[in-house]
Amino acid sequence: MNTFERMTRMYAHQEADWVPVTDSPWGSTLARWRREGLPEGSTYVDFFGLDRFETIHADNGPRFPSSTVEETDEYRIHRTSWGATLKDWKKHGGVPEFLDFTITGPDEWRKARERMAPGRDRIDWESLKRNFKTWRGQGAWISAGFWFGFDVTHSWMVGTERTLEALVTDPEWIVDLWNHHLDVDMGNYQLVLDAGYRFDEISWPDDMGYKENQFFSLAMYRNLLKPVHRRAAEWAHARGLKVRLHSCGDVRPLVPDLIELGVDMLNPLEVKAGMNPVELKRRFGDRLGFHGGLNAVLYGRPGDLEAEMRTVIPVMKEHGGYVIGSDHSVPDSVSLDQFREFVRLARELGAY
Repeated sequence: MNTFERMTRMYAHQEADWVPVTDSPWGSTLARWRREGLPEGSTYVDFFGLDRFETIHADNGPRFPSSTVEETDEYRIHRTSWGATLKDWKKHGGVPEFLDFTITGPDEWRKARERMAPGRDRIDWESLKRNFKTWRGQGAWISAGFWFGFDVTHSWMVGTERTLEALVTDPEWIVDLWNHHLDVDMGNYQLVLDAGYRFDEISWPDDMGYKENQFFSLAMYRNLLKPVHRRAAEWAHARGLKVRLHSCGDVRPLVPDLIELGVDMLNPLEVKAGMNPVELKRRFGDRLGFHGGLNAVLYGRPGDLEAEMRTVIPVMKEHGGYVIGSDHSVPDSVSLDQFREFVRLARELGAY
């Protein structure tokens, strides 16, 4: 079976030859693996024999001018096309430091909104022409990478504190921001579909939790953000597509609502934040697929990681509905040989 066939069965809550296996290394992790023997010209997916997942991207942002503010041997400070000023570290992985934002209120948002509309110039048609046929020939599972919601807003566009305050004091402009991002996404990807490029799911990142809590109440989620999530799911399902949501942190109270609005698979099941993949599978496994749920912290403790894999994977793979991966990504503390062993054991435990 290929990845497309496995994923089709996972989403149908049916068993396959084995559970799909995937993960995302940091750039600094890939650099380490190159030093340790990952051949130049070979992708880590090919080298480790991982399942093939591909994503089609389309720009739905305001396209502010990008520029470098400051650069040293250690870091680079730059302004993004989303209007955020970031500090990226050059010699280690991880998330950037967010320093400033252009959109700080409804007036700035209205100006940005005027710069955001669906269009053919927002899609990399050359990449699609070059790669799409190959992806299909390889049996890849193809996602449309939507980009909207709370996480995008507070992380990349407005700032966390400002967004949280606005959800209470002026929610209308935040909800308008979410809906407009989604409108541009839907318009862009309809152009992709109309051009004959059929993808298999939509997916988007919307981190709504942190350690053992959420950024907002369940009532606020239901009143403000859930209707936007529902619009995305309904758009996808109307076109025969699946829906996969990435939401870091502890989102346990939201899971029944995610199922009700139409999410088909949840990622990454962040164990260190309080998510329990085995319990989630037992409660919701007949209605929701799961991707992840292996504690990335344990990559640095191979014995503990193996014990967790032997506990989690046999339960999660029952009746399909699972994709093996960590609850975050692969840090640069993980050697080539350590990850090779992770993949080997994942294949062993994930076989049907």
